[in-house]
Amino acid sequence: MIEAPVLLGVAAGCLVAGAIWGRSALRLERSWRRIKEASGDGPSVAADLARSAYRKEVHNTLLYAIAAVTAALGAISTNGWLSAVRLLLLVPIAMTIVYGRRFIQEADLMDERASLERKAEETLSQDELAPRRWAARLAPQDLPPVEGFEVGQVYEAGTGLMAGDFYDEFPVGPGRLAVVIGDVSGHGIEPSITAFQVKYLLRVFLRQYRDPAQALEELNVQITPQVREEEFVSMCVAVVDVEAGTLRWASAGHPPAWWWHDGDVRPLRSTGPMLTLDPRAAYLSREVPLESGDLVLFYTDGLAEARAGGALFGEDRIAGAIRRDPRMQADVLCKSLLAAARNFASAPLTDDVAILAIRRV
Repeated sequence: MIEAPVLLGVAAGCLVAGAIWGRSALRLERSWRRIKEASGDGPSVAADLARSAYRKEVHNTLLYAIAAVTAALGAISTNGWLSAVRLLLLVPIAMTIVYGRRFIQEADLMDERASLERKAEETLSQDELAPRRWAARLAPQDLPPVEGFEVGQVYEAGTGLMAGDFYDEFPVGPGRLAVVIGDVSGHGIEPSITAFQVKYLLRVFLRQYRDPAQALEELNVQITPQVREEEFVSMCVAVVDVEAGTLRWASAGHPPAWWWHDGDVRPLRSTGPMLTLDPRAAYLSREVPLESGDLVLFYTDGLAEARAGGALFGEDRIAGAIRRDPRMQADVLCKSLLAAARNFASAPLTDDVAILAIRRV
């Protein structure tokens, strides 16, 4: 017969599991009510999905509460076989304890996304300059200076002002600098919100994981359930270690970065699929030296895909621009590449173009 203290322990575990599900349910309820208020009396798929997720969490909370009561009653029961069967409750308890943190993170992400959508729509409806300001948050025209590096960047919106191109650079520890560029498929407010969310989540994960591939994998797990099926994210993440003189990168289906080193320019190609295709996708990191005078150029696909009739601007022209004048200032290089793509194209650029370059001095 199962001892009463064991069953009381099971009851306590059920209470903990119920509390985890309950916290997630409360956050989903807030998200559901906000979406419902924003959509008014009309039908809303987002509100229906949020309500469905909320009800699932409530159901699980009640299930574990009942299980806790049942286990507690079993502790005072003399029916030994019934007590033994109740030990099966340990399986869902263990699963919830292991994955509980992720459940809460997903609820937070859903709540955060709903809040971002609401704020973005309110801002855009009130201010005709808001799209430019939003784009400036994703791809700022000025990045903070970094000691020991020369940084250049340029961004140009294509058709419409709201899109999903972004870049970033920031320290992730003593002597370590992260450089990021990415592109969310599509145009409009939805890809812009996804880009904003991805950009700032990645800041968290790059400080949590030293390896950029690990950061990409965690980002992929967290963001995949939150985006629309038609949204995909390409991204290149690089971490420069100043003391070691290395650049370590991982790329999720992004166009190759170009690395000028030792008198030649070489591609730093993708090391895994685009984000949101498969939450279980694996990514690799690779490492190259980054010495004084070396340069790395990152860009989004709008640059290489600038068209003149059926011809593309292409990767070879990008690499050729670096090869012709490898000592060109990073900022000048970015602007000259954008100008070259404009001159090459037979019509105004329809896709966003983001270019980011860093040189170790």
